[in-house]
Parts: sequence; C-alpha cells; structure tokens
Amino acid sequence: DNFSQVTEFILLGLSDTQELQLLFFTFFLLAYSMVLLGNLLIIVTVRTDPKLSSPMYFLLCNLSFIDICYTSVTIPRVLVALLSGHKAIAFEGCMAQLFFLHFVGSSEMFLLTAMAFDRYTAICRPLHYTAIMARGACWALVHACWVGGFIHSIVQTVLMLQLPFCGPNMIHGYFCDVPPVVRLACTDTTLTEWLMASNSGLISLGCFLVLVASYTLILAKVRAHVSQGHWKALSTCASHMMAVTLLFVPCIFTYLRPAGTLPTSKYVCVIYTIFSPVMNPLIYTLRSSEMKESMWRL
Repeated sequence: DNFSQVTEFILLGLSDTQELQLLFFTFFLLAYSMVLLGNLLIIVTVRTDPKLSSPMYFLLCNLSFIDICYTSVTIPRVLVALLSGHKAIAFEGCMAQLFFLHFVGSSEMFLLTAMAFDRYTAICRPLHYTAIMARGACWALVHACWVGGFIHSIVQTVLMLQLPFCGPNMIHGYFCDVPPVVRLACTDTTLTEWLMASNSGLISLGCFLVLVASYTLILAKVRAHVSQGHWKALSTCASHMMAVTLLFVPCIFTYLRPAGTLPTSKYVCVIYTIFSPVMNPLIYTLRSSEMKESMWRL
C-alpha cells in the first residue's frame, strides 16, 4: 500500500487545440500502421525464407517483435484518447504502462547492443563467427535481453509504487513515464530520482557507449581494407548507428538526470517512442539486398 489518494492521472497530451489533435491523430495512426506493417513483414519474411537463417536476421526478427510491443504500449491508448477526448488513466493502468514501457524499451537497448556485437564478430572475426554466434548463443543473448529488461523495469516500478500521490494529477505528456510522474509525488523525491537516473540513465548511456565502441572497432577494421564488401559493411554500420542515435540520445537526455533538474520536453519523447520504431524497419532492411529480394519473392 502506497497510501496514494490519487486514483487516476490526466494525460494532457501534446496539445489542447482541436485542429492539432486531428493532426496528431493522423500522425500517430500513420506511424503505428507503418510500425505494424513494416515489422510484421520483416518477421514473416525471416520466418518463411530459409536463406535468412543467419544470426543477424534472427536478431532482426526479435527487434521487429520488440518494436511492435514497444509502440503498442503507448500509441493505441493515445489514438483512443484523441478520438474520445477521454484523457484519464487509472493509477494502476499508469503504473502498468510505465512497467511495460521500460520492460520492452530496455530490452530493445540490450538487443541493439547484441546486434552490434553480432556485426563486430562478423566483420572483425569472420573465421570464428559461426562458432561464436551459434544458434544456442543467439537464444541466450535474446533471453538475457528480456531478463535484463525485466529486472530494470521492476526496479523502476517498485520505486514508483513506494511514492505517495495526493495531487495534482496532471501529466504533461501522452503516456506515463518516470520523469513526469515522479514530479507529482507528495514527498521529497531527491533520492528516488537519483536512483532512477542511475538505473535508466546509466543503462542508456552504457549501452550507447558499447555500441559506439563496437562500431568504432569495425571502422578501424574497415579502414585497413578497401574491398567492396568492407565498404558495404561500413555503409551498413553507418545506417545502424543512425538508428541507434535516434533511440539512445533522447533517452540519455531524458533519464540521465534527476527529474526535477530540467524540464523534459514532451516532444523529445516522440523521437524515441515514434520515430525510432518507424525508422528501424527501413534502416535495417533497405541496407540488406538479401532482405529486399526475400520480400519481393514473398
């Protein structure tokens, strides 16, 4: 029992203007449709084409599944709220949304790190690639990503449930997240904010630094070779790094500091909750001729 008097929160969304709400509804609907169709197409293509049995496509299939789950945590409820005008969310529903958002989001961060390790192994240690990235190792990496995401999320949720909320209950955003919700607590949250920042923020920063280091090592390896295959690898890594930046930089800005130090723009959240999942299918498939050929055959 957290002794909370607040039974529901009000999600204020991105704007109160009727015309802008119609625009946002169209934007969110198109974005969600692209995420669903693009990622479902990737999953079906990888599952039905035996040529796409390498660890890279196995991890890509899991990334597509995570992106579908990630956007489904927030966007459907936003669409319903924009249509009905009902902006209230129950306290339990808010905590559940916060839990699943961090569960799936942190699992995606860990999976992107695993995908970078896969690319590093394929380019820098090609003779040992088959042995290192065996099917059992790939499953172990995916399971570790989900377990790591669950541990991270359960810690965040437990810290939130221990806070008392007695009003106000207005959340400046379109979903429940740690920074806007913790500001509404009726107690001194300094210690809790630092614990949450060290949890979410350090995970985001740590994974991002590992990704940058892996792609830097790949770049150093590629510079010693000028063959067409290595330049293709360089181009692929550059596009992957762009997708990684769309996710990690806004997350680092949002979570790697206590919630009360600087106001978090609700529009920054659009980058890692909407743009990143939309861009992932494009970036991770358009750079692969095998994937495009398999899609055309499908």
